[in-house]
Amino acid sequence: MQGTQSIVDTQSEPLNTDSSASVNGHPAIVDAFINMYQQLNKDNLFLLRQVYHDDICFRDPMHHVEGIEALTHYFANMYQNVINIEFDIKEVVVSADKQQAALYWTMSYTHPKLSKGQLINVEGMSQLKFSDKIYSHRDYFDLGQMLYEQVPFLGGLIGLLKNRVAK
Repeated sequence: MQGTQSIVDTQSEPLNTDSSASVNGHPAIVDAFINMYQQLNKDNLFLLRQVYHDDICFRDPMHHVEGIEALTHYFANMYQNVINIEFDIKEVVVSADKQQAALYWTMSYTHPKLSKGQLINVEGMSQLKFSDKIYSHRDYFDLGQMLYEQVPFLGGLIGLLKNRVAK
């Protein structure tokens, strides 16, 4: 996923979100979600509407957002200063009833104000609940790894604390 250029224009084909299984054996909405995140950037946030329900409930360690408008605003703010961002999906686990999925991923991003603009890697997991579209999305990741440890002075303090606790 690129943060600075549009990969998909507004005339692009809609993502496949039908409820049938994909070639990977996942519900098609899961594949559509993965494909969307491979393309998503500040210039094509309209793609969010293709996989998320209007009443989406989104949570991560920093925010709780309800509704597609609020989620679109959240992503617009998040992408505003990100130079680039990519998600490498490591594993997908789908529930027996095919109404939930857990996606294990590594996010790689660069931000000019974090880690001196160097690449930052964060491992995490997304829990999705869906019917025809995703109505609940919860992300789990280490907020320190993503943000706090990347701030010059604060990152050093967190490193000292981690070392002290590990002894």
